[in-house]
Amino acid sequence: MAIMEKVIDASPQQVFDVLADGWTYSDWVVGTAHMRDVDDAWPRVGSQLHHRAGPWPLSLQDASTVLVCEPPHRLVLKAGLWPAGEAIVAFTLEPVGDGATRVRIGEDFAAGPLRWVHNKINDLVLHLRNRETLDRLSDIATRQKGAS
Repeated sequence: MAIMEKVIDASPQQVFDVLADGWTYSDWVVGTAHMRDVDDAWPRVGSQLHHRAGPWPLSLQDASTVLVCEPPHRLVLKAGLWPAGEAIVAFTLEPVGDGATRVRIGEDFAAGPLRWVHNKINDLVLHLRNRETLDRLSDIATRQKGAS
């Protein structure tokens, strides 16, 4: 599993509030182009985000499903990208210092062709994508912190 972490200058609850707002995923999840719908129960276990991923006109419609939700410390998703496959994505939030949070994102392909394509180039692309994803998550969480 590829793991990336970043310390964000916001509390675990403030960061989790961004994770709990399904409509923001296309703002901070690199590769998600458009949110089509968010289940009313999001982020309860079994609820889904319905999204488009990839560049237009080649983007794919799929959904991500909550597997584990332990506010404000953990959220695990099964992210669909069919026909390429699906990934298990785990967010772990740990308080550090005064009002900061260490956010870890772990991602591993669980099904489909991407599960068997494991090489240094794919690892680098995933690393860079997840670093940018955490940077964007940080921007939103700290902006919301300033607004509260």
